[in-house]
Amino acid sequence: MNRLLFKIIIIFCITMSNINAKEDFMILKLKDGNVKIELFPEHAPQHVERIKKLANEGIYDGVVFHRVIEGFMAQTGDVKFGNSNSKNFNLNRAGMGGSDLPDLKSEFNNLPHERGTLSMARSSDPNSANSQFFICFEPAPFLDRQYTVFGKVVEGMEFVDKIKKGDSNNNGAVANPDKIISFRSL
Repeated sequence: MNRLLFKIIIIFCITMSNINAKEDFMILKLKDGNVKIELFPEHAPQHVERIKKLANEGIYDGVVFHRVIEGFMAQTGDVKFGNSNSKNFNLNRAGMGGSDLPDLKSEFNNLPHERGTLSMARSSDPNSANSQFFICFEPAPFLDRQYTVFGKVVEGMEFVDKIKKGDSNNNGAVANPDKIISFRSL
């Protein structure tokens, strides 16, 4: 009887471990392919929760990459003005909006901004992150401990590299930008 109970406990633990592991990964579908992202809830629990909530509700689907700077990062996530499927879509205002949810308190951590890092965009107020985020093309150590890192690309960075770049003379603003096709948990 004890052996059977022990086997059941082991199987339960393995199953729960696999379920929790899948919850910490997302797929970002772009025009050129799928990007697998690992989330870091142990470093930024509120930010990970927010991203997962908005993504799994389909709120990011159709949102444009409104600011993309070659050799730096691709910014997206303005679900208010940047969603090309919405009546509120306004490319000139993309980057100025967020979700209807309250802003998040910063969760700055020691994770570096390196190639493939996902980090929350914000205003000058450290506690103003809401729905916008960016993906680094290259290391950006000057952002470390000033923006909340919540994830990292683990597969498909070559598709992120293909996101249409913006005008370097206009802070990376993109005319006719690429968009998120879908963004969901595994």
